[in-house]
Amino acid sequence: MKTILVTGGLGFIGSNFLNSYVPSNPKDTIINVDSESYASSFESTNNLSKFQNYTYLNIDINSYSSVLDLFKNYEFDLIIHFAAESHVDNSITDPLIFAKTNVLGTLNLLQAFKTYKAFKNKLFYHVSTDEVYGSTVNGSFNESSNFDPSSPYSASKASSDHFVKAFFKTYNLPVIVSNCSNNYGPWQYKEKLIPTVVSSIIQNKRIPVYGKGLNVRDWIHVDDHISAINLLIKKGVIGESYCIGSNNELSNIKLIKKICKISDKFLNKDSNSFDLVEFVDDRLGHDIRYSIDSNKLQELGWKTNVSFDESLQITIKWYIENPEWII
Repeated sequence: MKTILVTGGLGFIGSNFLNSYVPSNPKDTIINVDSESYASSFESTNNLSKFQNYTYLNIDINSYSSVLDLFKNYEFDLIIHFAAESHVDNSITDPLIFAKTNVLGTLNLLQAFKTYKAFKNKLFYHVSTDEVYGSTVNGSFNESSNFDPSSPYSASKASSDHFVKAFFKTYNLPVIVSNCSNNYGPWQYKEKLIPTVVSSIIQNKRIPVYGKGLNVRDWIHVDDHISAINLLIKKGVIGESYCIGSNNELSNIKLIKKICKISDKFLNKDSNSFDLVEFVDDRLGHDIRYSIDSNKLQELGWKTNVSFDESLQITIKWYIENPEWII
């Protein structure tokens, strides 16, 4: 039996994790805390209210007093820290909120965790991004790659990663950090690329594409990301970082072509939705390519189990059948 804290459990990855973990671990006590930001969704976790081992609390990790009270009320064995501001465009507009939530919010959790008297069999698991490494033209990022963030978002995540590692080195706190590539799947907030494109197709609106759409990302289904987290919780080495990727690199324009083709089929459209593409001014500091080397994680026995083409169709179908989510 464990007492587990999940931060940001009303967000995309956090809610998918909870929907998998809570029913499968009835002996564990799971506490989900979320600040109920614009990207939070109760709908994605509605089914969890029937489970006695699940509790939701509206707590903002930016409030240290609230976080400290939480850690006084519960003796957590495991903290899985998903909570973060994550949309790069928003970070360019308002960097300060990203520094507050992603850096100071993480620091508040670490400070509260540090108040515990013993850490045997405890773990602080920090969920981060491959964007901390910046852009690469050749080769792939691994755990030894230098941090070179380009956006306020990636800078805030890089800073939080450093704080987590510093608390391990300074205070011997048991931590693990994972840096994952671009996630996709159902319940993703509408500002992200795939739901944005599907929304435009449904409404027959222009599909905005930064630059020439040649920026390359490694796409991983959220279920594969969650399987990696579950493995690292059990087998990850304390104090280590792990890169999570699916070796599934696509340029934005190629992905959009796929989305258009699949969406047109589901919607029985006679026209080609790719004609809706409109190239717009490139994003400031837009990284050219992300590429992840997951060998370290694979050595623990992890592999991707989700077919990209099949799961992309399932994801798009879900958005089409749930248009209120993205429109």
